[in-house]
Amino acid sequence: MVEFCSSRTALMTRLFVGMLLAVIVGCAGKTIQYKEDHDRILRIDKAVESLRQAYVERDRSGVEALFLPSGNLDQVQREIYSDFDMFRDIQLEFAIERILIEGENIDVFVHWQGQWKRDPVEAGTRQRGHARLAWVGTQSILLREAQGDLPFGIGTRASPGEDPARGQAKP
Repeated sequence: MVEFCSSRTALMTRLFVGMLLAVIVGCAGKTIQYKEDHDRILRIDKAVESLRQAYVERDRSGVEALFLPSGNLDQVQREIYSDFDMFRDIQLEFAIERILIEGENIDVFVHWQGQWKRDPVEAGTRQRGHARLAWVGTQSILLREAQGDLPFGIGTRASPGEDPARGQAKP
């Protein structure tokens, strides 16, 4: 009887150790199945972050470097530069909601929120919204179009009797 219990325990131990080794070996060898797609998504994420960072840092050359030369972005560029001229402090956050990729065309849907200040001590304007950033490319990702409720041009959106940096009517 003692022999049966110890052989049964030994068998269970061997099965457990075998299953544990199978799991460890299986997990250790796991690789990304579609490395090219994964790398491209990382480049897209980096491009979106670069746009946000260039805007927050009021970096004209950084913004221009991300725009497709033949893109439909003249109005967006004017609005960005208007914000650079109007506000001393810009804070902006992007949250990517969805990325759609069709060949070289990439649609990135973002939720954004930000704060714009003419003077660092004032409360400023807080806004948020949703936008579609249309990019193109596989290795080099460039913005070709932007649509929706964009965070750019906040200063021009205020009504005529409203101070865009405060979001309140002027006295």
